[in-house]
Amino acid sequence: MELIAETIAAIRPLDEAAMRAARERHDRLTKPRGSLGTLEELGIRLAGVAGVCPPPLPSPAAVAVFAADHGVHAQGVTPWPQEVTGQMVHNFLAGGAVVNAFARQVGAEVTVVDVGVKGELPEAPGLLARKVAHGTADMTQGPAMTAAEARRAVEVGIEIARDLVAAGHRCLLTGDMGIANTTASAALIAAFTGRAAEDVTGYGTGIDDATHARKIEVVRAALARARTEPSGEADAAGRADPLTVLAQVGGLEHAAIAGFVLGAAAHRVPVVLDGVIAGAAALVAVALAPGARDFCVAGHRSAEPGHAAALASLRLRPLVDLELRLGEGTGALLALPLVAGAVRVLHEVATFDSAGVADKDAAATDPAEGAATVPAEGTAGGAAADPADGSGGDAARNRA
Repeated sequence: MELIAETIAAIRPLDEAAMRAARERHDRLTKPRGSLGTLEELGIRLAGVAGVCPPPLPSPAAVAVFAADHGVHAQGVTPWPQEVTGQMVHNFLAGGAVVNAFARQVGAEVTVVDVGVKGELPEAPGLLARKVAHGTADMTQGPAMTAAEARRAVEVGIEIARDLVAAGHRCLLTGDMGIANTTASAALIAAFTGRAAEDVTGYGTGIDDATHARKIEVVRAALARARTEPSGEADAAGRADPLTVLAQVGGLEHAAIAGFVLGAAAHRVPVVLDGVIAGAAALVAVALAPGARDFCVAGHRSAEPGHAAALASLRLRPLVDLELRLGEGTGALLALPLVAGAVRVLHEVATFDSAGVADKDAAATDPAEGAATVPAEGTAGGAAADPADGSGGDAARNRA
């Protein structure tokens, strides 16, 4: 079986028994039920990912920075020269970028993957040479990638995830580098969510209003051109094959990150998504394998409008919202301690019984006094939270 199909076939649903055990354990911990809000829901879902309660701590962790260039750069969508992609790769390898600083802070490993940098990069420690092509083609003039290139780049991501897990990493984080990649991200998000180009195209690295208007028109043009191309296979609802859409308007790093997500899900390891590039790639991954969504954690919400659209479509709640727009994996790294905290609670917090602390919900009440009945087990205030979508009602979080 070819690698992508084999990986998709290996993705299994969350373990319901482990999630039930995590939910019941949360209800016995020395805190009001639901008082940790989203972190409780995340810990429950991570138990479902691992198939055990408590789930393993997300350590060691690794961020894979996938680097690639984009032919759409020729359309004037950014003032940054294309050479910056390769120059930043050298900066990553030298340890001088923000991703390196944040990775050192949280103890994560940084792996840089050349999946499509235009120039040639010399061998260096920490650099994985997996170049599929010397950048994509201009998506306004034709498909950004051939079908073979798109598939191979997805396979690269699967292989990187597999190797990192085999090396002992228990949490994977997405990173990216590619001048003009927010333009391709906007096109992918528009294609997969049905949103208009102007609703999902942002200012990227800080362009002016005129360049932003130009960028929107470029995204519109790429989408219009793609609609006139043969769409390849379609599903029962008439939707185009996700790999075809990816090849039409995506980037090589998007393809690799999509594969990275699939690989993490197949190996039952959580993957913390970074910003808009990761969000666009996750849309591809989930279109290929809907079950992959359950293994994704939204590290943060980018300042790019397309990222909010992607997260809404994926039904993922971001852990951090600091108006970041850097990429590299920085938002995912900032969120990693929160992911670890959600797991550590299940490992280290005492239960009411073990700590000798009275649990008001477990105390017997006298019906004659008109006391409220105890909510059903596994609920908070009678309202069940959904651990899979990272959301829960306010009533489920405010049982003080």
